[in-house]
Amino acid sequence: MTNHLIIITIAHELGLKANQIARTTQLLDEDNTVPFIARYRKEVTGGLDEEQLRAIQTRLNYLRHLEERKETVLKSIAEQGKLTPELEARIRAAMVLQEVEDLYLPYKPKRRTRATIARERGLEPLAELILAQEVTEGTLEQFAQDYLSEEVPTVEDAYAGARDIVAEGVSEDADLRKAVRERTFDQGLLVCAVADAPLDPQGKYQMYYEYSEPLKAVRPHRLLAINRGDKEGVLKVKVEAPVDEIMAAVKGRYLKNERSIFAAQVREAAADGYKRLIAPSIERGLRGTCTDEADDHAIKVFATNLGNLLLQPPLQGKRVMGIDPGYRTGCKVALVDETGKFLGGTTIYPHGPQKQWDEARKVLVSLVTKGNVDVIAIGNGTASRETEALAAEVIAEAGRGAYVIVNEAGASVYSASPLAREELPDMDVSMRGAVSIARRLQDPLAELVKIEPRSVGVGLYQHDVDQKKLAETLDAVVESAVNHVGVGLNTASPALLQYVSGINKRVAKAIVRHRDEHGPFKSRQELKKVKGIGDKGSEQSAGFLKIPTGENPLDNTFIHPESYPGVERLFALMGVQGDEPDLAQRVKAFRAENDLAELAEVLEVGLPTLTDIFDNLIKPGRDPRDELPKPILRSDVLKMEDLREGMILKGTVRNVVDFGAFVDIGVKQDGLVHVSQMADRYVKNPLEVVSVGDVVEVKVISLDPERGRIGLSMKK
Repeated sequence: MTNHLIIITIAHELGLKANQIARTTQLLDEDNTVPFIARYRKEVTGGLDEEQLRAIQTRLNYLRHLEERKETVLKSIAEQGKLTPELEARIRAAMVLQEVEDLYLPYKPKRRTRATIARERGLEPLAELILAQEVTEGTLEQFAQDYLSEEVPTVEDAYAGARDIVAEGVSEDADLRKAVRERTFDQGLLVCAVADAPLDPQGKYQMYYEYSEPLKAVRPHRLLAINRGDKEGVLKVKVEAPVDEIMAAVKGRYLKNERSIFAAQVREAAADGYKRLIAPSIERGLRGTCTDEADDHAIKVFATNLGNLLLQPPLQGKRVMGIDPGYRTGCKVALVDETGKFLGGTTIYPHGPQKQWDEARKVLVSLVTKGNVDVIAIGNGTASRETEALAAEVIAEAGRGAYVIVNEAGASVYSASPLAREELPDMDVSMRGAVSIARRLQDPLAELVKIEPRSVGVGLYQHDVDQKKLAETLDAVVESAVNHVGVGLNTASPALLQYVSGINKRVAKAIVRHRDEHGPFKSRQELKKVKGIGDKGSEQSAGFLKIPTGENPLDNTFIHPESYPGVERLFALMGVQGDEPDLAQRVKAFRAENDLAELAEVLEVGLPTLTDIFDNLIKPGRDPRDELPKPILRSDVLKMEDLREGMILKGTVRNVVDFGAFVDIGVKQDGLVHVSQMADRYVKNPLEVVSVGDVVEVKVISLDPERGRIGLSMKK
């Protein structure tokens, strides 16, 4: 497949124009990052967004890998002297890797099989005779005589070996394998049975103890659960194919002459080729393919949830008390100022076994009052809801503040990390977790980037999926979020800077080192002085790095320095200076009075770039997260027994999975909005309706206090 054909293929698959794919491919090959292309090369790509660009990148990588594999396979077959024009044409025309591997199978170097042993014993001519099916007279014994030897002492041994050769040939038939694969997927069942029930004391997999479902209909979350049960030894899992139909098709393909004395041998060899060689291989392959698809789905859900969590609006300008709840080891309490600076902390023991509730309350009331605490951030882990009740009492007694439950996933990972030791060197590991909880309420993005994305638990079976693929996808999500928000060049940590377009860990540290040695950056131009960034790195990163107090006001916008001349021409046309106090209002009025397309020609900039310039001048230094709803701040706590069916409450979406969304409504247990209760219409995917962090209005529709389950509805 030529580069041109790859471009045409991707354009057809994604419903885009070929020139969009060609130009995007060129930009990617020139080492431009996806965030940079999406924001600053809209004229080149025709306005493709990040999702489209990443889809192009994924398919481009796959098809290029496919071409590399084809060349390797063709070279291997040619070196064996077995490459025919027809085979080469079929390999070159293959559109999926599996097809290439099927065609390569007969020529692939093998371990020693029953068929290779039979060939070594000289039985290949007998196998060819059987397969030809031309002989209709005589006996099997008669035709076996020439092949008997010390290693092949009997007639049955001769035919057994010959059948092994035929069976291997049947199993290497690419067209047959494709047909069997398709029929098994279309008509096969995934069948589960219990293997060892005592390994499942909580009955997690009980619904799968006697379970079958059409393979093509198994939902991703069910398949991942079944795979986990299989891996843990609780379940036995197999793919049950329509064997009779497949066997009839296999024999029909190979049995050409019923009158041949070798007809029975062909039938037996064909059946053996399917049952012993093809079926297990196809079952493994299909389970692998279905698992890959389930992995992709789960990773997509995880990625969407992570992206929404990272883009939660910051709660700026507030003093926050972070509490990392616990029982035996107590609750760690950390106070941070409006900038996230640690002011002090302590440990309290309100819960069992110590049960020092009153002492803990007094300590917190004193801290809240003397420390002018605005918000208490409580980690949502162990003892979270009990600590919530304590916080409600403290707020009532202190007469100030509010509390909020914060997703604490990964806080313990951060606490023990080298970065945490560097940032909070003289602090106990567990206390660092409380600081992290407080800071992630103040600025979720800046704090969460310090943790490996996989440790932020907002996914479905994230530990069961392909970890390499998961890591790559989540890194891209973090990169996207960081560049969507932009980063303060003079305040960002290395952990945040490393995700900026064009910047890696080494350069991020170099930027901070430069800042420490030479003071704050005064302009984006000074980026070029940072060792190791280079012209390319500077170009890719400059627009995403903001300097609120810089020499040039444009350095606090998303406008790229390459567009500054166009902005200066705009200012000259308007008769204004860039630092005028009412600039935003004047730009807004000028935009309303003029035709943007004509203006773009006059200013010699592209229309998409001009549109972005106006947006940034009207709202300089804007944080896109400010437009999202703020977290729900509470001052009182609800108990399960306070709930009644029909109650209308506001809650925060904590996690989104295939079957619905878990919503924090302020009681001990998150409620579940099942996918069937999400809207007054049919909803296939919960992510169509809600995202992690959304504030939603829900109605209580069912209560099960014994099991701690709350059913919620978002239907109007």
